[in-house]
Amino acid sequence: MEIIILSARLFYQSRGQLLHRVFLWRVLFIMAVYSISNINAQIRYSVPEEMKKGSLIGNIAHDLGLDVQRLRAGRARIVSGDSTEYVELKTDKGILVVKERIDREQLCAETTPCSFTFEIILDNPMELHHVTVEILDVNDHSPTFPKDEINLEISESATPGARFLLGSADDPDVGVNGIQSYVISQNENFILKQHARPSGVKYAEMVLQKPLDREQHPRLSLVVTAVDGGTPQRSGNMKIEVTVLDINDNAPVFNQSVYKSIITENSLKGTFITSVNASDADSGANGLFYYSFGNVKVIGEIFKINENTGVITLNGVLDYEKAKKYEFDIEAKDQGGLGDSAKVIVDLIDVNDNAPVINVMSFSNPVTEDAPLGTTIAIFSVKDLDAGDNGHVHCTVDRNTPFKLQSSLRNYYTLVTDAALDRERVADYNITITATDSGSPALSNQKTLNLKVSDVNDNPPWFRKSVYTTYVTENNSPGLSIFTLSAQDDDWNQNARISYLLDEATVGGSPVSSFISVNADSGVVHALRGFDYEQMKSVRVCVKAQDGGSPPLSTNVTLDIIIQDQNDNAPQIVPRAADVGYLVTKVVAVDVDSGQNAWLSYKLQKATDRALFEVGLQNGEIRTVRQVTDKDAVKQKLTVVVEDNGQPSRSAVVSINVAVADSFPEVLSEFTDFTHEKQYNDNLTFYLVLALTAVSFLFITCVVVIISVKIYRWRQSRFLYQSNLPVIPYYPPHYADTGVTGTLPHGYNYEVCMTTDSRKSDCKFSTLGGQNVLVVDPSFTETMQRAMKEKNCLDDPELQEMVRSPFLKMTKINSI
Repeated sequence: MEIIILSARLFYQSRGQLLHRVFLWRVLFIMAVYSISNINAQIRYSVPEEMKKGSLIGNIAHDLGLDVQRLRAGRARIVSGDSTEYVELKTDKGILVVKERIDREQLCAETTPCSFTFEIILDNPMELHHVTVEILDVNDHSPTFPKDEINLEISESATPGARFLLGSADDPDVGVNGIQSYVISQNENFILKQHARPSGVKYAEMVLQKPLDREQHPRLSLVVTAVDGGTPQRSGNMKIEVTVLDINDNAPVFNQSVYKSIITENSLKGTFITSVNASDADSGANGLFYYSFGNVKVIGEIFKINENTGVITLNGVLDYEKAKKYEFDIEAKDQGGLGDSAKVIVDLIDVNDNAPVINVMSFSNPVTEDAPLGTTIAIFSVKDLDAGDNGHVHCTVDRNTPFKLQSSLRNYYTLVTDAALDRERVADYNITITATDSGSPALSNQKTLNLKVSDVNDNPPWFRKSVYTTYVTENNSPGLSIFTLSAQDDDWNQNARISYLLDEATVGGSPVSSFISVNADSGVVHALRGFDYEQMKSVRVCVKAQDGGSPPLSTNVTLDIIIQDQNDNAPQIVPRAADVGYLVTKVVAVDVDSGQNAWLSYKLQKATDRALFEVGLQNGEIRTVRQVTDKDAVKQKLTVVVEDNGQPSRSAVVSINVAVADSFPEVLSEFTDFTHEKQYNDNLTFYLVLALTAVSFLFITCVVVIISVKIYRWRQSRFLYQSNLPVIPYYPPHYADTGVTGTLPHGYNYEVCMTTDSRKSDCKFSTLGGQNVLVVDPSFTETMQRAMKEKNCLDDPELQEMVRSPFLKMTKINSI
C-alpha cells in the first residue's frame, strides 16, 4: 500500500524589520509494509535551516496514524544515523522538534538537495519507520571573491573585445540564494559579461569596449559586485586596479577547452593528475604568462598547479564517498592581464576502502522460550560508503542457531526466530551477524548479539518413579518421618519452585490427612498417629508436586505405606471344646504387583501337630481339622508360607503361636514363653557369636604365649653359651648318701653336676648289667678333675679310676 500526501506550509522568518514569506513544501511518502511483527513506513519532511531549538518539524504521531499512548508504550525512539544530534522526538506530544541549530552549508556543503535520514523504532509490537528531513536553504551567506583586490596591467594597444577573466565569487547558499549576476562599476572602457559553467557556477569576464589611452588615464579603479537572488538580496565586492601599459597584442590561448583525467580515490599526495598547455603569440615579456585555478578557495585544498608548467598534481586526500568527481577552471594570464580559461574534469574511481558498518537499531533481549516462529529479535541496518559492487552488502547469520535474516528494504534487516526455542536445552545464544561487501578483495564486519532465553513454565515437576513404597512398623510414634518425596523441575527460578500437596482421599472411612501429612516445601511424609497392623495393613496415598509457575503445572505420585507387624497381641487361645472347623485366625498378605503376579496362595509349612490345623489355600484362614483333646499340647506353633503366582514365584513366611486351653490363666506360662521366644532366639544367636569370639581369642593367646616361651628359652641358652662366670655346684635337696633314704629309690636317683663347658658333651643313659651308668664325652674328664681338685680328692685312686673310665657309676660319683 502506497500513500502520497502533498501538503504546503507557510513559513515566516523575520530578519530585522522585514517579514518574508517562504513557501515550504513538505512531501510525505508513506509506504507501509506489513509483516508478522513490524510495519515499515517512509516519511519525508522539509524544514528551513537555522531554525531555533525546539522548533516544530512535524507531528510524527499524526502522520504515522498512531496515538501518543502508543508512542509511550512502545518506547518510541530515534535509533540510527548521525542526524540524532539535530532532531528530538517528544513522545508525550508525538512531535519531532529541532534539537540543535541546523546549518545546511555545514551539513551538505554544495550538495543539493540536502537531507538526512533516521529511523524511529517502536516495541511491542516492533515497528520501524524511516524519516527523511530535507533542509531548505536560507539566504544567510553573502557572495565572496577569492581576493578582495586584483591588479591588471593592460596594454594601451589592446583592441576592443579583449577579454580579461575575473573568475567567480563563492556563495555557500544554493539555488535562488546563490550568485545570480555580476555588476561592474560605471566606466567608459569595460563592460562585464557573465557566463555559466556546466556545473551551474556563474563567473564573469571583463571585456574591453573602448581602447585605452595611457596618456589620459594611466590607472583605472573598478569595482565588480556579485549579487545573489535571496530575499533580502546579498552581495560581495572586489576592487580591480587597472594599470595601462604599452603594446601587448596577444592573449594566451589553451590548446583545448576541456581536460579530463581519471584517478583512484586512494592516490597519494603528489600524484600526477594532468598537464594543461597554453601559448602566447607575443614575444619577450609580453609572451610570459602563468597558470592559476579559477577558484583557489575550494580547489586549492585538493589540487595544486604549477603556475609555470601547467602540471596539476594531487595536494590533498580524495574520498569517492564525498565527491565522485571534480570540475574546476584554470586560467592562463600574461603580464598585461590578457588571458584564456579552460575546464578540467577529474573523475574518481571508487576503491573498496570502507568495510560495512552494522548499526543495531532495536534488540529485544531476553526473548521468551515460547516465542512463535518469525518473532522479531533485532532490527539493524548496514551501511557501506563505497559505491557500486564495493558498496553492495550481503548479511549472513550463524547457521547453527535457530535464527534467520529477513530484508524488506535495501540495507535493512530483521533478525527473526527460525525454530522453536527451549531454555532447558540452550539458555542463551551468541548470534554473530556478518556483513560482507562485494568488493575485491571483499571487506566484512561482524556484530555479536548475546540473546538470553527467558523461562516459561512449560515443564511439569517429575519423579523418578510413579510409585514409591515405604515400610513403617506398627505402634509408631506420631510425627514420625517415614519417607521423603523429591521431585525435579527443569524450569528455572519461580517456575521450578515445587510444593507438595496431599491428595484428599479416604482410608477405611477416614480422610487420609488424619493419618499422613506432607511438608509442602521438603516433601517429607510424616505419620500423624500410630498405625495398627491388625486394623490396617497398608495405606496408599497420592501426593501432587506443583510448581510455582503461572499457570502452575503438577504431577502426581503414589506412595504405598506398608505397615509391618509387631508381636503386640497375645496368642490365640483355642478352647479344648472347639469343634471341627473352628476359626483360629486369618493370615493376610499383600502383594504390590498386579494381575496374576498378585494372586496369593497360603500353605501350612510346619506345625507342632499337622493333624490339628489347616490353612485355607486362597483366604489364609487357619481352622481346626479335628476335635481338640486333652492329649493335645497346650503350646502349638504354626509356620505359614504365602506364595504369589509370578514367574519366578516369590514367597513370605509367618509364624503363629496358638495355645490350646479353656482359660487364660491356664496358659499363662506358655504365653510368657511365646512372647519371649523370638527374644530367646535372638539372645541365643548373640551368645553363640560371643562364645565363638572368646574361643578364638583364647586360641590366639595360647599361640602367642607358646611362641614367647620358646623365644625366651632360646635367648637364655645363648646367654649361657657366651657367659664366663664360674659354676656354683648345686646339690639336690633330696640327696641321700647311702641307703634308700631319698624321695626315689637309689636305683632311680641320678644327679650330675657339670660346668658351663659341659654343654658340648652328649649324655647318654644306659642300663647295662642292671646298673645305671652315664656315658660321658671325654671332655667331661677335665671337668671332673677340676671338681676333684676343689674337693681335695685328687689322691683318691678310686675316683681317678672312675674319671679315666668311659663309664661312671652314679653310686660313686654322688660322693663327690
